[in-house]
Amino acid sequence: MRNIYLQILLALLFFGPMRAQENTSRVSLSLEGVSITEALERIEDATDQNIYFDKDWNPNTKVTGNYYNELLTDVLGDILKGTNLNHFIWEGSVYITRNNLIVDGLPEDFFNDGPKGDIARAETLTTTSKPIFIGSQSVGNNTENIETVRVGRQREGTGNTAVLSGKAVLASTGQPARDMAVLVEGMELGVSTDSTGYYELRLPKGEHLITTRALGIAPTTKRVLLFGDGNMDLELQESVEALEEVVVAANQNRNVEQAVTGLTQLDVQKIKTLPLVMGERDLLNAAVTLPGIAKAGEGAAGYNVRGGRTDQNLILLDNAVIYNPVHFFGIFSALNPYTTGNVDIYKGNIPVEYGGRLSSVFDIQTKDGNSEEFSGEASIGPVTNSVMLEIPVVKEKSSLVLGGRLTYSDWILGILDEESLSNSSANFYDVVAKYNHSINENNEIRATAYYSKDNFSITSDSIFRYSNRAFSLRWDHKFSKNNTGSILVTNSEYRFGIEFDGDSNDDFDLGYQNYESEVRLKMRSLIGDNHTLDYGVSGKYYIVDPGDKDPLNPESDIASISLPREQGLETGIFIADQWEITDRFLLDAGLRYSYYLALGPAEQRIYQEGQPRTEDNLIEVREFGDQETIETYGGPEVRVGGRYLFTPDFSIKASYNSTFQYIHTLSNNTTVSPTDTWKLSDINIEPQQAQQYSLGLFKNFNEKEIELSVEGFYKQSENLLDYKIGSQLLLNEQIETDVLQGDGKAYGVEFLLKKNDGALNGWLGYTYSRSFVKLDSQFEEEVVNNGEFFPSNFDKPHDFSLVANYRFTKRISASMNFVYQTGRPVTYPVGSYTLNNEDFVFYSDRNRFRIPDFYRLDLGFNLEGNHKKEKAIHTFWSFQIYNVLGRNNPYSVFFITEEGEIKALQSSIFAIPVPTLTFNMKF
Repeated sequence: MRNIYLQILLALLFFGPMRAQENTSRVSLSLEGVSITEALERIEDATDQNIYFDKDWNPNTKVTGNYYNELLTDVLGDILKGTNLNHFIWEGSVYITRNNLIVDGLPEDFFNDGPKGDIARAETLTTTSKPIFIGSQSVGNNTENIETVRVGRQREGTGNTAVLSGKAVLASTGQPARDMAVLVEGMELGVSTDSTGYYELRLPKGEHLITTRALGIAPTTKRVLLFGDGNMDLELQESVEALEEVVVAANQNRNVEQAVTGLTQLDVQKIKTLPLVMGERDLLNAAVTLPGIAKAGEGAAGYNVRGGRTDQNLILLDNAVIYNPVHFFGIFSALNPYTTGNVDIYKGNIPVEYGGRLSSVFDIQTKDGNSEEFSGEASIGPVTNSVMLEIPVVKEKSSLVLGGRLTYSDWILGILDEESLSNSSANFYDVVAKYNHSINENNEIRATAYYSKDNFSITSDSIFRYSNRAFSLRWDHKFSKNNTGSILVTNSEYRFGIEFDGDSNDDFDLGYQNYESEVRLKMRSLIGDNHTLDYGVSGKYYIVDPGDKDPLNPESDIASISLPREQGLETGIFIADQWEITDRFLLDAGLRYSYYLALGPAEQRIYQEGQPRTEDNLIEVREFGDQETIETYGGPEVRVGGRYLFTPDFSIKASYNSTFQYIHTLSNNTTVSPTDTWKLSDINIEPQQAQQYSLGLFKNFNEKEIELSVEGFYKQSENLLDYKIGSQLLLNEQIETDVLQGDGKAYGVEFLLKKNDGALNGWLGYTYSRSFVKLDSQFEEEVVNNGEFFPSNFDKPHDFSLVANYRFTKRISASMNFVYQTGRPVTYPVGSYTLNNEDFVFYSDRNRFRIPDFYRLDLGFNLEGNHKKEKAIHTFWSFQIYNVLGRNNPYSVFFITEEGEIKALQSSIFAIPVPTLTFNMKF
């Protein structure tokens, strides 16, 4: 190898413009996993060519190939493919250049732009080998202390712009730097990294200053010399400010700039000071303090999003469905907060890749593990112990996250203001494991396994149990700089059971379970500068075992019963285009077509048309064989959202969303119960449908420190599943005779004011919303409230939350959480009458009255250990008082008859202040 600098300099000085001679040299050789340097040396030995190359440029690339009597230029082009190196053959020698392209002539139309500019350009080409940067940006002279990165290589006929892409990760943990802003100084241009840390920018070729900005991450600046398409990965350092409390994360102007409406984002690391029940760092209970997300009551399981029912939420853990995401009667979520990285809640414009639910998607992502060094977190609280470990498997390549929680919660039942629970017991646990492996720069796999289980006994003769199991496997592949894809496989299971062992001979063991498995292929393509195309297909297979009941022992008089299995297949094809029409107007338009098949084996009861579904109107029982199609449903689902920027920090957004849901819950409870079962659509029960319209204004103030948003919505629903008075839903072989399907509507306005940084931070949220149901029919026995719209069980017009955190020093802070909600609807007895010498109670229209309003104040005091980075363990103490005012908030109202008089009683969950002390540590 000769010194390339001297050779090229002499050639330029003494020979003037270089003219390449047609090179007909041929080469035969075999290469197997050798370096670029070794490959060039072997080519030099096999030919009569001198190759000039700087060994310091040797890319970290291995070369494999078999060549037989092939042209030298073709062989060089093949082995240098994918690097930033070019080759130039001239007068018996080969010159390898980094980034630059040496040309031996001018394009035919080079002089068409005018003589003055042409002469200047021609002189540049003939006097220097530096590239011509057309449209490059000046970055000033203060770049001496900034790292310079050379990206890509020049190629003929590739235009004046190039794509700069890469992956941003935290140097300390190897985790993706999600939602980080990557900005170009001197240009109004920037992007945010996605959930994997990936970013992509199309820029003029030339010199640029690239900066990064994100909360909790130290800002960086790099001087980029962009020669052509190429990759620049970023390793970033966490800033000291990462320990400052910002309760809800915002990323630059993302809340203003993105087209998605109704998106709530939580960072679980930022809610550790939020005072919640029993001191638990509970991300789902934190979510209900934000507008548009509510629960039916304190301790209620399930979530009501924008007036939707609890079964209309798709709750995903790494894309696998969790059917019952709560522990302990809904007081705690069943998700480990220490293993959770990010939570995106879509309550408006749901992305097209998601289907099967009407109201929302809770997209919960487990964090990627630290591939550099062993680390972890743990906490000790009054109810649970939690632990999370991050274990490197292959350094800088793969890691394992392990998390677990175990409760010792029986004592808490003794302080609940509910006599029936005072002698009860309850325990739960959950475990999660995630493995992520970066195979190479183009391939990455992630696998997650999750299991949770609850056992509780609220009476001396009954034991309730339920469990969730979930698994997901995802492979991400980068086909090219503009095309990426992922394949996802998931499986979920939900079970519950009741074991009754009483004094009589009616002991039994009841069980229920459902499963679902999904395969999804999703692709993303960048088309030009203004279009991002997402498209793919999915298939989901449901299995529901509606339940079985068996005698618990030989002495039991209970007869065995087992309902036949239900099966269904839901498929979908989807496509969406995010089109930047102008700098101000962004359109995100998508279409999903879903198709559902109810499958055998099954028996379907056919009733007389035009008559109510009763045993008297049954005309036949139709048999369907294994995998035979029973019924089909489907249709297009439109997802359209748009954003218009008035200024860089002020925008208006609008969206329209239509959805189908083919699976329903069977419940006559006010809130989700562990004994609720799921029912697939079939001949007699149609799928639910909904349409939602959203419109909102979004504004940032004071350098994005303060966010303000006002968003309104209107939702219409069809085929909502409800129940007849006195219906029996569990283990009912003719369930269609005890349920009704009707219409729904919901509307509201959501107001949110957030302060993201500073000594005082937090948010104020207010929602005014209404949710109604209409159950009308031509048959009197199927009509509720005269066929008029009436408030749903969870209709609470006013919902106000104030969450604040004040930092006195870097280590000491105080926090508060105040909640006010309108009391939910209830049906009251309004009179009594006597018929045939028996007393009967006459009830009002369904949900005509309301229980008293709910309000609660929680306070917390937090003390952190010092923030020295070299410490082996960082500690965090949190003292909190839940329900400081001792408010006896009603959970439900029920009625009893004593001595012929009807009396109203209320039950409450927490009727006294509940203090807790929690110790957390990070190592």
